[in-house]
Amino acid sequence: MKASGKQWITLGFALLMLVKAWVIPLVYLDYELRKEYIIANLCVNRDNPIAVCEGKCYLAEKIVDAKKQDERRAEQTFMANLLFQSMDTAKPFIFKYPEHFEGRLNVTFDYISPFLSRTVTADIFHPPLA
Repeated sequence: MKASGKQWITLGFALLMLVKAWVIPLVYLDYELRKEYIIANLCVNRDNPIAVCEGKCYLAEKIVDAKKQDERRAEQTFMANLLFQSMDTAKPFIFKYPEHFEGRLNVTFDYISPFLSRTVTADIFHPPLA
């Protein structure tokens, strides 16, 4: 059975998400595996024989760096998503018109043009009404 390109891409994304989730535990694992080297060479208090740091200062520094990097990555992802959504102009927005309206209103207006000659006498003088 041969793996297709989609399967490799899916596997790659799954591994990427696992690495992102396991950053801090991997820092602890690195500390435990290289503890002697860290105490001898990387510890801030390596020259002070009285300090009982055992490289935990280096571990704390690496954890803080990992958290800051994760926060920066989350902020960059948020900003990228925000910009992508607001700048997405691939397809124009089209207003959808309703297929039919509720109903038509027949409104009549009584309009007398000011340009027609209208005299007051026509209103007063008329034949008697029966």
